Amino acid sequence: MQRQIIPGVIDGQQPLCTLPGDATAQAAAELMAERRVGAVMVVEQGRLLGIVTERDVVFRVIAKNRAADATLLSEVMTSQPETLSPQDSAIAALEKMQAGRYRHLPVLRGDEVCGMVSIRDIYEAVRNHLQEELRGAEALIYGDQYGGGASTAT
Repeated sequence: MQRQIIPGVIDGQQPLCTLPGDATAQAAAELMAERRVGAVMVVEQGRLLGIVTERDVVFRVIAKNRAADATLLSEVMTSQPETLSPQDSAIAALEKMQAGRYRHLPVLRGDEVCGMVSIRDIYEAVRNHLQEELRGAEALIYGDQYGGGASTAT
C-alpha cells in the first residue's frame, strides 16, 4: 500500500494536540481525555521536543507514584521521537511503529509539526484500501453490476 501519510492516512487538517514542556502530566492527561487521543506532542516555539503518551503517564508518573499535577512533561516525555514526513507511505509508518513498538508518530514537514499518526489511523487506511481492492476485483470478475442491485434478467 503506497498511500502517503498526508493525505492518504490523515488529512493534515486535524487540530494538533500539543503542550509545552513546562505543562504538567495532569494537563496532558486532561487534554488526551478531552480530545480522545492517546498522545500529546511536546512543542515549544513551533519545534517538536518530544511526545508523551497515555502509557508514559501510567508508567512514568502513576507507577512511580509521582504527582501528575507537579510532574512536568519535559521530565517524562520521550525526547527526539521518531517522526514521519507527509510523503512517507503508510507501510513505512507501520514498519517504524512495529520496529519501535510505537502507537503514535508525529508528522513533520521540515521542522513544522503538521500532524500525528496513530496505529488506528493506519488500520483505517489499510481497511479502506482493502475494501477498494475487493470492490475492484469483484467488478472485474462479476462485471460492473455486481452488488449494485441492477437486474440483468430479460
